[in-house]
Amino acid sequence: MYLLPLLFPLLNLFISCLLGKFLGKRVLLILVVNMFLSAVFSFWIFYEVGINKSVCYVDLGTWFHLGLVKLNWFFLFDSITSVMLLLVVFVSLLVHLYSIDYMDGDPHIIRFLGYLSLFTFFMLMLVTSGNFVQLFLGWEGVGLSSYLLINFWYTRVQANKSAMKAIIVNRFGDFGIYFSLLIMFFFFKSFDFGVVFNLIRFLDAQPEVSFLGFKLGRVDLIVIFLFLGAIGKSAQLGLHTWLPDAMEGPTPVSALIHAATMVTAGVFVLIRSSPILEYSASGLFLVSLIGGLTALFAGTVGLVQYDIKKVIAYSTCSQLGYMFFACGMSNYSVGLFHLFNHGFFKALLFLGAGSVIHALLDEQDMRKMGGLVKLMPLTYVAILVGSLSLTGFPFLTGFYSKEVVLEIAFSKFSINSFFVYWLGVFAAFITSFYSIRLVYLVFFATPNSYVRAVSSSHESRSFIFYVLSFLGFLSIFIGFIFKDLFIGLGTDFWANSIFNLYINSDILYAEFLDYYFKLIPLIFSLAGLSFSLLVYFVIYDYTFFIVKKSIFRYAYFFLAKKWYFDLLYNNIFVFNLLSAFYLLTFKIIDRGLIELFGPLSLVRLISKFSAIFSLIQTGFLYNYIFIVLLGLMFFIKIIFSLFFPDFTAFFNFGLFVCLLSLVIFLSLDSKSQNT
Repeated sequence: MYLLPLLFPLLNLFISCLLGKFLGKRVLLILVVNMFLSAVFSFWIFYEVGINKSVCYVDLGTWFHLGLVKLNWFFLFDSITSVMLLLVVFVSLLVHLYSIDYMDGDPHIIRFLGYLSLFTFFMLMLVTSGNFVQLFLGWEGVGLSSYLLINFWYTRVQANKSAMKAIIVNRFGDFGIYFSLLIMFFFFKSFDFGVVFNLIRFLDAQPEVSFLGFKLGRVDLIVIFLFLGAIGKSAQLGLHTWLPDAMEGPTPVSALIHAATMVTAGVFVLIRSSPILEYSASGLFLVSLIGGLTALFAGTVGLVQYDIKKVIAYSTCSQLGYMFFACGMSNYSVGLFHLFNHGFFKALLFLGAGSVIHALLDEQDMRKMGGLVKLMPLTYVAILVGSLSLTGFPFLTGFYSKEVVLEIAFSKFSINSFFVYWLGVFAAFITSFYSIRLVYLVFFATPNSYVRAVSSSHESRSFIFYVLSFLGFLSIFIGFIFKDLFIGLGTDFWANSIFNLYINSDILYAEFLDYYFKLIPLIFSLAGLSFSLLVYFVIYDYTFFIVKKSIFRYAYFFLAKKWYFDLLYNNIFVFNLLSAFYLLTFKIIDRGLIELFGPLSLVRLISKFSAIFSLIQTGFLYNYIFIVLLGLMFFIKIIFSLFFPDFTAFFNFGLFVCLLSLVIFLSLDSKSQNT
């Protein structure tokens, strides 16, 4: 029964592939019903495992056994798994329902829902795995599914490029996970969570190792590679470039990727690996630092984006930064709580944006929108609730987790934590600013779209309406409902699924901080809201002239170019690597080595040898007799060298004279024939 949430999405894939051609759109009902059943069993697992503390291990037998490596199909259902199951399956169910209306006119809608189910299955495989190899299988499957969904409209050139970029950039992260698995097996001779997590504390006492000129602890080395994998999958600073371009896929794909599957995989791996991270102080600092920098970076870039989906995409990147530095502060439960809350209001934002795009005939540029508040009131309310929850507005879902992340960073009372804390506070200010900017440009600005698009704007059909309404409810109340259960003082919800060293457990300091410290993030968020309202509702007509004639113009260009990450990567790595591999693979190998040693070279070699042997074919009988005698002498030499070795030197001299005579004779004969 525990495996049923995984079975139904996998079954959906086969149903869509095998029965879609015969049943047509009637198969969509079967797919949605299966996802609903998966959601029901996920809720049951959450109640049984999370609430009642009935941790379950499911072993389906041996996967493969090779020498020291023995791997079973092993599934772990603990509190972390139950929360992730609830989030992934419920968001996937809502995205399936939404897609029925959103993709109604697409002839490949059945294939699309099949891909969504495959995506869901691999994510569930990842979060339920009981060993690192099985986790890596789900990890790679999520990457493959994201490629299929981003490239769903495969006739679009930009969709092809974006999907390829996503899978190539994620390769770097995948190598990190791969090398971390190799190191784990080298030290522990096992990939099972139980073995690795119980032995990691003994590895902490081992001598340091040299890596790239640095002295690192062995645990630090594992953490760095795990973190590299998480950076790639969760689009943190450095490997973030694929995430905005992934918006080329259909909007339901964006909602599923950002809310519950692809980008949350990196955060999940860090939380699942908490027994490893806790023994690496430098690794924890690196995680928190990159998380804080990502939160600030993504917020600043989101300020100047005009594609509605890219604005929301950069907000995802920023919120993932908060989750990372919560993990870097050893508060994995808070990071997971923010991940859980973020999944619902981020799905609301993306699906609300999809409703706007659908109504405006696939227009995504916010400069061509405006004036939709009266035409699409439900969508306006949905995006407003999602945006306010994103900013951490009081008593909405995001408020209950985002503020706690910052409070915990402050309560560490160290220079490192204070630095990351202020990065997060400034990121909160920026997040509030661009959230109101999005609401203004889409719903309140002067309409700039085509008359046909504006006149046809209307609220979407029933499924989209119900999905947005339900997500809006969750974006208001879900944080309040689960706060005490997940991160309340004295809660035992996580039991032993999350590990904390006693020196890193400081939730009490955050709980009893003075209120004026707790109010700092809220004040910055409200200041961002107020400043955005001032800029866009009062002085918006003058902002262009302010930016044009001041130093802000250079800052605007810098942010519009996304801190020049793409430009640097293209100029330093991509173009140089293309040139180098063009020289290596095409000029040296394809046109060099292959021609030198390949079929063409073989033909030339045979031609040369045949030309040499053709000299023997003179047409004169005495030449043939001479060659026969020469061959006979070779045969006699071999016999004498075996049985009469004393005569070998005599025969060698005789053979040399005969060969020299043959060469001279053939050369003179060929010259006489040419004359």
